[in-house]
Amino acid sequence: MKYISTRGGMEPAPYSAILLEGLATDGGLVVPETVPQVTPEQIESWRGLSYPELATEVLALLATDIPREELAAMCRRAYSAENFAAAEVVPLTAIDDRVTLVGLSEGPTLAFKDMAMQFLGQSLEYVLARSDRTLNIVGATSGDTGSAAEYALRGKEGIAVFMMSPQGRMSDFQRAQMYSLTDDNIHNIAVEGVFDDCQNLMKALSEDMEFKRAHHLGAVNSVNLGRVSAQMVYYFWAWLRATDAVPAAERAGYEVSFTVPSGNFGNILSGYTAKSMGLPIRRLVLAANENNVLDEFFRTGVYAPRGAVDTHATSSPSMDISKASNLERFVFEVLGRDPERLSAAWRELAETGRIDLSAEQSRFEAEFGFQSGTSTHADRVETIRAVHAESGIVLDPHTADGVKVAREHLEPGVPMLVLETAKPAKFPDIVFEATGLRIGMPEHLADLLDLPQHVTEMGNDEAALREFVATRAV
Repeated sequence: MKYISTRGGMEPAPYSAILLEGLATDGGLVVPETVPQVTPEQIESWRGLSYPELATEVLALLATDIPREELAAMCRRAYSAENFAAAEVVPLTAIDDRVTLVGLSEGPTLAFKDMAMQFLGQSLEYVLARSDRTLNIVGATSGDTGSAAEYALRGKEGIAVFMMSPQGRMSDFQRAQMYSLTDDNIHNIAVEGVFDDCQNLMKALSEDMEFKRAHHLGAVNSVNLGRVSAQMVYYFWAWLRATDAVPAAERAGYEVSFTVPSGNFGNILSGYTAKSMGLPIRRLVLAANENNVLDEFFRTGVYAPRGAVDTHATSSPSMDISKASNLERFVFEVLGRDPERLSAAWRELAETGRIDLSAEQSRFEAEFGFQSGTSTHADRVETIRAVHAESGIVLDPHTADGVKVAREHLEPGVPMLVLETAKPAKFPDIVFEATGLRIGMPEHLADLLDLPQHVTEMGNDEAALREFVATRAV
C-alpha cells in the first residue's frame, strides 16, 4: 500500500514515511494510491471486536508496512482504559428515535481529536525509534487539536511540538488545557490573528522544503493522513453498533447517515474514505457554523475562503475556520484524481480567491453522498436547550451545530448518527445560557483553570516563527 500527492510531484511512499511528512514533499496532500476495499462479510466479521481490535483491522489495510503485532500493540496503548473513560471507548447514545450521538470525547482532553492523536502519538514514536530521526511538529489549532496533540506527544522521545493558536479565540478551558503543560518538548505560541493565519504560517514553513528538511518538520493537523486514517475507525465502529439490532440477514448494505460538525474538513473526509472503502454510508452531512464557507461550497460548487476580518468569532470556536486544509483531498477526487486539474484549481484559488466547480456540484450529493447546512448561535442555544429538556443530555456547542443540521436532513428508515465533538464542560457559558445549568469540570481537571499558563505571544510574523522553531527544534 503506497501513498501519493494530490499534486503529482511525490514518489509513492509507504504509510510510515507519510506519517512523518504531514504535507507531501511537493506541497500537496497525501492520499492513498488506491483505496482498499472491504466486503460486507469482512465488516460483519468485525462485529464482536473491541475498539482497539477494530482499529487494528482497519488500520492494517492502510499501514501495510508496519508489522501487524506492532500495530496491534500501538492500538491497545492508544485506546486503553488509562486514556479513555468509557469502557467501550466510543459509546453511542440516542437523543431521540431518529438521532444518535457517537461519543468521541472520552479521551484525556475531552474532545474527538483524542481519537486520532492518541494513535498518532504511538505511531510517530514507533517510526522515529526505528529510523533514528527526530521530529518537530509545527501545528495550528482553533481549539481542540492543539491540546489533543500536546497530550498525546508530551514527553515523547525525539519529538518537539510547536503549536500555534489564535489570541483570544479559544475558550478558557481550551487555553488552560494547552498552556498549563510544562513539558520541555511542548511550545505554545499565541498568534495575533485568527486560526487561518496560524494555518497559513504552518503551511509556509511546511512548504519550504529546505527549512523543513533542515529542522525535521512534521505536522499533526488533519493534513496528516495518519489522523484521517485513525478517524476512519470510529465510522466502522458506529455503523457496527448502530446495526447491532438489525436482523443478521438484513445487515449487508444497511445504510446509515452521519452528520459531522466541520471546520477543516478532516473528520468528514475520514467518513468519505470509509464510505469509499465499502462501509454502507448513505449521506455525509456537513454542519457549519457562521463561518459557512464549506456549506456554500457544497450548495453552489464555488469555494471562496474568507479573509481574517470576515472570519467570525463564534460560540463554537473550533469551527471558526474559513480555509479548510483538507478540502484539497476531496477536490482531487471530484477532478478524477488528476494532479494537473487539481493544480490548476489551486492556481485559480491563488489568483482569484475562489475555485468554481459549479459544473461538478450536482455530483457532490449524487456521487459522493455529501449534503450540508449552517447553524447559528441562536440555533446552538435552542438545540442545547431542547435536547436537554427532551432527553436530559447536555451538548457542547459544536455538537449542537451537528444536531441542528442533522434534523434538517433526516430520511425515513435511515438512522442518523451525529459525531460528538467535545464535552460540554469545555464550554460552560453557552450551556448556562441555554439551560441555566452550571456544569462543573471533571474531577481530575477541577484545578485546571487555576494552574500557571506558559505561552509565547507572537505577531502574524513568519520570520519570528522561523527563528522560534529553529532555536528550539530537537
